[in-house]
Amino acid sequence: MKNFILILFFIKVFSTDAQQMPPDKKWWKEAVVYQVYPRSFKDSDGDGIGDLKGIISKLDYIKSLGVDAVWLNPIYSSPNDDNGYDVSDYRGIMKDFGTMEDFDVLLKGLHQRGIKLVMDFVLNHSSNEHEWFKQSRLSRTSPYRDYYHWWNAEKGKPPYRYSLFDINHDAWKYDSLTNAYYLHYFSQKQPDLNWENPTLRKELYDIMKFWADKGIDGFRLDAFQFASKDITFPAFPDGYESNFLKYYAMGPYIHDYLQEMNKEVFSKYNVMTVAEGAGNNFDDAHNLVDAKRKELNMAYAFEGVDIPKSKGYSLLHFKEVFSRWDSAFAKNGWLSIFLSNHDQARMVSRFGNDTPEFRDLSSKLLNTFIMTMRGTPYCYYGDELGMTNAGFTKIEDYQDMPTQNEYQHQKDIKGNLDDFLKELQFSCRDNGRTPFQWDSSNQAGFSTGNPWLKVNPNYTTLNANAQEKDLNSCLNYFRKLVKLRKNTSVLVYGKYTILDKANPDVYAYTREEAGKKILVLLNFSTRQSEAKININLKNAKTILTNYKDSIERKTNSGIKLRPYEAVIYQL
Repeated sequence: MKNFILILFFIKVFSTDAQQMPPDKKWWKEAVVYQVYPRSFKDSDGDGIGDLKGIISKLDYIKSLGVDAVWLNPIYSSPNDDNGYDVSDYRGIMKDFGTMEDFDVLLKGLHQRGIKLVMDFVLNHSSNEHEWFKQSRLSRTSPYRDYYHWWNAEKGKPPYRYSLFDINHDAWKYDSLTNAYYLHYFSQKQPDLNWENPTLRKELYDIMKFWADKGIDGFRLDAFQFASKDITFPAFPDGYESNFLKYYAMGPYIHDYLQEMNKEVFSKYNVMTVAEGAGNNFDDAHNLVDAKRKELNMAYAFEGVDIPKSKGYSLLHFKEVFSRWDSAFAKNGWLSIFLSNHDQARMVSRFGNDTPEFRDLSSKLLNTFIMTMRGTPYCYYGDELGMTNAGFTKIEDYQDMPTQNEYQHQKDIKGNLDDFLKELQFSCRDNGRTPFQWDSSNQAGFSTGNPWLKVNPNYTTLNANAQEKDLNSCLNYFRKLVKLRKNTSVLVYGKYTILDKANPDVYAYTREEAGKKILVLLNFSTRQSEAKININLKNAKTILTNYKDSIERKTNSGIKLRPYEAVIYQL
């Protein structure tokens, strides 16, 4: 009898049923990440530029959101050609932002409030004002020459490479000092680093350890999927730039570099690691985050965030993309869940509806989606308020370098500048970088000076101070969502199942774990719609909804939802 009981015990404990297996719990899976764009968050000294002391002054606000980690965009020394993504000293702090002492106070203040700090590391390229590059271009025999990619001009012009930010989209820049071209996938002032060079790699790992030893809690690797290159630079087919990721991402030694980075840095610290981009397919993404490979913790894929277009998008496509990615990571690996970041226009203006009638509702709905999907949720600063696109009408309103360059390119080729400016109102990333709207005072309480980028004119009514006083505001709804996420394991680790898949208006799904089941209903339309699902809500408990009142929902064919209504049920 004892043996029989023992057999039953082992069957139960070692069952391979995914629903019975305990989740592989990690702090970075359970965290809610809040992204802070330092230039636009809070200015402490009146120069119109957000800074570290400004962030420090708002730590209690960040704490009040309930988030677990802050992702900080680059704050390193930089001439600021691309808002800090052109680093001239990886161990220094940009003067606009403050000092290393300010950083130490910020890190301590975050940790005292139980908030972790994830730093943005720019490792595909540096600034052309970095000492490495200055030395590299002095001589072909410089010990720093191989820190970058050079093509000697006597070999002829190098095979064409597409640049994302260059006015002419040419990634090779001629430098007369040594009669050679250097490679820059981004701006001319952002030369690409040569990861083939082990000496360079060691320098970068030492820099990462410098910050990890300071006590930071994570690394976000900017554009790292481009770091490995075929340095023979073969010719690519004509028109390849329309799908440049296929040729640029996940080069021949990317996994070798990441495994080396993990061994030298990540494995020595309890840090969260994520790379910008997830390659070209699920195999690429899995290879980045499969725990057995010892590379990164989570994938940060762009397919979902790239869905909206100025002419609209299909919810069916939206559902298909997010369901497909969830399915691919259901049993192994981990995803990031996000709808906006510093490289995107505002979430509610792209995925929702930023008209006065539906702005708050659709903003709440989008945050409900982010907080109820499997994966680590990322909230971009201001999205907790429902901040919108700025509505700029002149090219002079934009400060973004690639936008300015592309405008000049369109001008040079006699493109339609009116259409270009109209498109910018929807898609330009400066829409997502306008100063945080703290209150209705001058410059939205962001600065006493002239902001580096204009404040959105709607700040007089759309601001944090006004929303603090409104129990039904986007801000207070966001706080409820974060609290729910953190207190509900099924929303972190539970199985995801899409319902009513063919519904063009409603996104419906369940999350299940250990006998607990959550139903999420999201109406992405301006009209009343039905979720055509046969679920009895009689004993269901409404956990959260973005409307103030409740209605009779059950119909003969499903569950009724009002425009942009979001409802979370416990079944």
